[in-house]
Amino acid sequence: MDIPSEERTLQLTQTRVRWLDAGDGAPCLLLHGNPDTAELWRDVVERLRHRHRCLAPDLPGFGGSQVTGMFDCSLESMAQWVDEWVVALEIEPPFDLVVHDFGGPYGLSWAIRHPHKVRRIAILDSLYFVDYRWHAWARIWRTPIVGELSMWLMNRWIFAWELQRGGPRLSREHIQDAYRTLTSEMKRMVLQLYRATDPKNFAGWEEKLLALTARVPTCVMWGAKDPYISSQFAARWGTDRVRIFPDCGHWLPVEAPAGVASELLDFLD
Repeated sequence: MDIPSEERTLQLTQTRVRWLDAGDGAPCLLLHGNPDTAELWRDVVERLRHRHRCLAPDLPGFGGSQVTGMFDCSLESMAQWVDEWVVALEIEPPFDLVVHDFGGPYGLSWAIRHPHKVRRIAILDSLYFVDYRWHAWARIWRTPIVGELSMWLMNRWIFAWELQRGGPRLSREHIQDAYRTLTSEMKRMVLQLYRATDPKNFAGWEEKLLALTARVPTCVMWGAKDPYISSQFAARWGTDRVRIFPDCGHWLPVEAPAGVASELLDFLD
């Protein structure tokens, strides 16, 4: 049976959200990070959609999700945004939650605030720790004027070099497609997001997350060659179910979609 796959849009309070909706079965939310869109999950979704309904949005200001005004990038606001979208979907919870990179602060903050809506959690190369130290690019983007200048200078070649460094198994086609989504709005949102998300903001939230992962089944997947978030963090999410991909970097859903999907199918089912 052919399971439908659609791109949908919906107007929320401050954002017009675009998302991928594919498959049938238990609902699964997949949240991407920077500099990505829902397309990050495309190859994983193709492998999950016959057993799960996969719902992958573009985060505010990324891809096709447009923002009106200045979006509040606090953890509380991230949680509220996810819940507003989830409620608008009119799908009965609980949901499975899969997060990557900045999808972690969005999705995990939502899970902390709405634990009854979460069935299982999968975390890929993400962050939620007070003692995390930002990588070099993040420190640049967090600096006023310098961050804007770096975005102005960000051309196709710099972008491709950095993604290849961070994801050694990324294809040229994926990098080219990712660059095409890097609009001026998305650049502004990246700067805003990094400047609002100081690791010290996880104080209090980090403890609540670990209390949550002690109750909710959780798995972790990580690229051993991730230069942005060390694989040492993979063991700190309160679960023994951790898989390290030795030949991959930061972008596991694209670098190893078959392995990620296989792990998710085993875990979610």
